[in-house]
Amino acid sequence: MQLSDQDLVRRESLKAIREMGIDPFPHEEFTSNTNTQLIKGNFKDEKAEEFSNVSLAGRLMSKRGKGAAMFAEIQDQVGRIQIYLRRDDICPGEDKSIYNILIKRHVHLGDHIGIKGFVFRTGMGEITVHVTSFTLLSKTLRTLPVVKKDAEGNIYDAFSDPELRYRMRYVDLTVNDGIKEIFIIRSKTISAMRKWFDTKGWLEVETPVLQAVHGGAAARPFKTHHNTLDMPLYLRIANELYLKRLIVGGFEGVYEIGKMFRNEGMDRTHNPEFTSMEIYVAYKDYLWMMKMTESLLEDITKEVLGQTEVEFDGQKIDFKGPYERISMYEAIEKFTGVDISEMDEGGLRDLCKQFHISVEDNMGRGKLIDEIFGEKVEGNLIQPTFITDYPIEMTPLAKKHRSKEGLVERFELFVNGKEIANAYTELNDPIDQKERFEEQLELGKRGDEEAMAMDNDFIRSLEFGMPPTSGLGIGIDRLVMLLTGKKSIQEVLFFPQMKPEQKKENE
Repeated sequence: MQLSDQDLVRRESLKAIREMGIDPFPHEEFTSNTNTQLIKGNFKDEKAEEFSNVSLAGRLMSKRGKGAAMFAEIQDQVGRIQIYLRRDDICPGEDKSIYNILIKRHVHLGDHIGIKGFVFRTGMGEITVHVTSFTLLSKTLRTLPVVKKDAEGNIYDAFSDPELRYRMRYVDLTVNDGIKEIFIIRSKTISAMRKWFDTKGWLEVETPVLQAVHGGAAARPFKTHHNTLDMPLYLRIANELYLKRLIVGGFEGVYEIGKMFRNEGMDRTHNPEFTSMEIYVAYKDYLWMMKMTESLLEDITKEVLGQTEVEFDGQKIDFKGPYERISMYEAIEKFTGVDISEMDEGGLRDLCKQFHISVEDNMGRGKLIDEIFGEKVEGNLIQPTFITDYPIEMTPLAKKHRSKEGLVERFELFVNGKEIANAYTELNDPIDQKERFEEQLELGKRGDEEAMAMDNDFIRSLEFGMPPTSGLGIGIDRLVMLLTGKKSIQEVLFFPQMKPEQKKENE
């Protein structure tokens, strides 16, 4: 990559530092006994002696001043604090080179430093660390963007280009306020979910990422080849079928939080690699799972945000239950005025044309209904809403409805126009399951690349007997988007998938 003039200056400084006999990338441990947040939150003038011997490590983010003293800012994981460096404190003897040559000339913004000293309050009232010892911990060879903010809060020279931010997340996290907080909320959300399940006595497990048969969802997989076994393998599109095998094996509640992979399009709510949680609980049905989902999300938002209400794009969304429940057919009729419950494939195709919805020739009845629902209903579901009782063609792994012919016991939870959870009363009849897989194979022959494959081992596991079970999947990325108010999935992924970086002609 091309180096700027400033980057070249840093490399010259690197050489000069080494010539001084200083290691710009030292091996020694530097121990911090506090952080910027603790200092700012707890320092009191009358108790200054409690802060008479602090040590901090972080990035140098600004420096100003000339001559024998200067002010600067150091940034650690939780914030920034002003520091004060005076030549005679750092270099009490005759040799002032550490200050005059190293600190003033060859230490640049972005360098990692370690400081020791005492805390005081300046005449302007700013809490500051008076530095008595200075250590260069790591030399930065590229120039950080300098994001400036004036007294009115206006930002200049912002590092705001989305492609650069996502591609260089390490810079984004360093220079842009609020980015770390997004991922702290993400971490807390996953932790709160895990704790919630663990207190119920359900077991966290791990299932294969490389699978011989891709299944558990309607999606196009990533395909690879195992050389030793000389066989194709697929990155998992879901972990459902393996988790159900564990229910067959005698566990009564299992869950997994992990990565799924789907070889599909990318947009503001889809990334080819995403994080999902799936849980399966024996002796339960989808009605129980709806109540459990309400309780789970209400408790998570309280734990992470301190309240159940979030603001997203100017709208207040409340995760406090209970949530509205409406069947898929009823929802479509509500927002289109058309009852599609008795329509066959031909009638649905005609309706799609009437609604100017583009569909493919290989789409069966289930896909056509899904397209109509996506175009006409989803965007209207702002508050948490359970869409229930799906047509059987849409859900090969759910149990037939106990009282409604042609439907299955399934719900999806929609919030702010997007699906964030999906659940079934799980199909545990092996004969019915095999017939559903065979129907999927026929769709595959018609060219449906998202049709499920036949999984004979899963059928065999059901033949050994799976108890009545309900399962739930939650898209972690979309949930975090809601909790942080972000409209793009790329904002809540540390490293979203990107196109190859374009090289410049002179590189």
